[in-house]
Amino acid sequence: MGLIERLFGVVFGGNRNVVRETVEVFRENAEAGAVRGAEVQQQAMQQYGSEFVAAPKGWFDRFMDGLNRVPRPALALGTLGLFVSAMVAPLWFAQRMQGIALVPEPLWWLLGVIVSFYFGARHQVKSQEFQRSIVDTIAHVGPVVNNIKAIEELRHDSIGAADPGPDVRAAAQALRSEENPALEDWRAAR
Repeated sequence: MGLIERLFGVVFGGNRNVVRETVEVFRENAEAGAVRGAEVQQQAMQQYGSEFVAAPKGWFDRFMDGLNRVPRPALALGTLGLFVSAMVAPLWFAQRMQGIALVPEPLWWLLGVIVSFYFGARHQVKSQEFQRSIVDTIAHVGPVVNNIKAIEELRHDSIGAADPGPDVRAAAQALRSEENPALEDWRAAR
């Protein structure tokens, strides 16, 4: 018995677990990893909240937002207009396309880069607005849950809703049946 006790004292003595410490060299402690992951996620949400706090927009910001909404509909409607003009006035359309055929290739590349950057930047702005709205929504989760709990407690069928509390007279009065003339008339009519 003394040998086994000494062996366990070497392995587990001094408030340590040599087996666990050895395994943690090769494999992460799942509980400690989950705690670190939760801390990282909480810090990231706090950072998102501080980065994406909506500031009131001035007239210039609103004007630029309106101006940014023009190119996509203009490109879509312009392309549809080209199809219609090709059917309605083929000669006029052919003359315009001959003019476009004279545009040098580097200018086409430049147009492609500009359009790509415009739509890429627009996508990023919309993505950031979406993330901001998610952070705002998550910030409202706590009060909403508390409000739902408070509303559930007000339901007439919730547990303890009719509890008179420590008032003995109210409890006795709730159990006492009262005379109800309408109910008695109804019973007599049956």
